[in-house]
Amino acid sequence: MGALRRIDETFVGRRRSPTSIKVEASQLRMFLRSIGEDQPIFHDLEVARAAGLRGIPIPATYLFCLHMLSAKEPYELYRDIGIELGRLLHGEQSFTYRAQVCVGDVLTFEAQISDVVDKKNGAMTVVSQTIRVKNQDEQHVADMVLNTIVLNPGCENAA
Repeated sequence: MGALRRIDETFVGRRRSPTSIKVEASQLRMFLRSIGEDQPIFHDLEVARAAGLRGIPIPATYLFCLHMLSAKEPYELYRDIGIELGRLLHGEQSFTYRAQVCVGDVLTFEAQISDVVDKKNGAMTVVSQTIRVKNQDEQHVADMVLNTIVLNPGCENAA
């Protein structure tokens, strides 16, 4: 077996092809059921409108699911740089919303690697992606930061 490909700061700036998806009510309902979310605002258009929203909103973390669902190959960026998917772990995610996202919106995700940091004496590398999200009107609705851990097995200096 050949040497494992290492990711380093030379990958900062790499982009994933933009991806798009329509926020579908049925997929949102499945997500809401899976997390046990039963607040009427996420299920009833009249309740959402009475709260001053233009439609049924999505919960904050659903944006991550939409990002993954939007791509035919969600791990394209890692495959393109030669990182095996078996070495990836989900680290964390954060969201900054700039506008409400509602059922019926069509979102476009533009992702790029924004940081690469070795941890544990090189046993793992944290790869940060910054993702800009726009809606069908080209309105910038959110930013996400996704941190993925790339395991580097066999690293001689691992702690």
